[in-house]
Amino acid sequence: MSWEEVEFEELYALPSKNGLTRPARVRGEGYKMINMGELFGHDRIGAINMELVPMNDKELETMLVDEGDLLFARQSLVLAGAGKCSIVKEVSEPTTFESHIIRVRLKKEMAQPSFFYYYFKSPICRIKSIVTQGVQAGIRGNDLKKLKVHLPPINVQKVIATTLLKYDELIENNRRRIQLLEESARLLYKEWFVHLRFPGHEHVRTVDGVPEGWTSLPLGETVVINPRTQVEKNKAIKYVPMSSLSETDMTVDTSDFEIREKHTNVKFRKEDTLVARITPCLENGKSSYVYFLEEDEVACGSTEFIVLRKKMLSSEYIYCMARSYDFREYAIKSMTGSSGRQRVQVSAFNEYFVSVPPENLLEQFNEFARGCFSQIKNLARQNLQLAEARDLLLPRLMNGEIAV
Repeated sequence: MSWEEVEFEELYALPSKNGLTRPARVRGEGYKMINMGELFGHDRIGAINMELVPMNDKELETMLVDEGDLLFARQSLVLAGAGKCSIVKEVSEPTTFESHIIRVRLKKEMAQPSFFYYYFKSPICRIKSIVTQGVQAGIRGNDLKKLKVHLPPINVQKVIATTLLKYDELIENNRRRIQLLEESARLLYKEWFVHLRFPGHEHVRTVDGVPEGWTSLPLGETVVINPRTQVEKNKAIKYVPMSSLSETDMTVDTSDFEIREKHTNVKFRKEDTLVARITPCLENGKSSYVYFLEEDEVACGSTEFIVLRKKMLSSEYIYCMARSYDFREYAIKSMTGSSGRQRVQVSAFNEYFVSVPPENLLEQFNEFARGCFSQIKNLARQNLQLAEARDLLLPRLMNGEIAV
């Protein structure tokens, strides 16, 4: 490969900038701010929910992001996260970024932003050479601008970026479909089992908040909480860390999985539900429906998971319940322990009552939700295959193995 090499700063349309610092007491109103959570949670940042912060007129002139801006993590708790690069793919309203992030805006006539977003993920990029390791790993803006980068002709940049973008656009389209499918199941759960507007509800009397034919029982009588699951000692099985779980839907990041022979006590099977029990993961919504195991497969996971398994209630009902506002609020209010390390104790669920519907109504819900969950599983599998194909193609495009 004979691409020219230049210092990264030569491609800047304006000097790089570190973001704003805003204390928690002033957050909540104003303009969107990209925090480290968004940077690590989204490679391509679009119109997503973010914290709001106040900004003055000068900051509004100089501290906003634009479509195509590259954002780099200045610091990370782990070495691999330092210098992590995301791209702003869409800006629907004025949006700023926090102080642990470096914003780089490129001269688009010579540097295609999407190409360099992929470049910083490729093996030929040397960004790890500028990472420093202290209490936290990090990079400095002055080192980033002096970093030597490859500069292929702009037409080559565009072809490479367009080729890789096709994979990411398919992945994002599948993610949107996943969110819509899960939302459909959760909305039906809410309509039938929270608001009690189930088919024929007009003709059913409600006594003490429970429709006739239903029963109100403690959660532990309807669901197996932290079931004992046996697995052969020293057998290599999947380990699922907390970082794998999504805050918004049932999908998991399988790239964070490990294979372990030494197992944790938290074991689970296909169709179980995982719920984070520790702050802030519980408040943030980390949960998952276990769709990613085979029928007889057992995995283990973070000791900060609560495992819920079907008993009287179906696995689909249990997952939707675990994502519901009432369940999460109860769990959050039940947390005990020192500040910053609070956890839900399993005993707290002895006081959480569930309205158990008649079997025929539950089966109607199961049939609908099962169809949604099955489609989600297939779409998640497609996304995994697309990501693997993209990641195999990326280095081959960048090192010239595949001509463009």
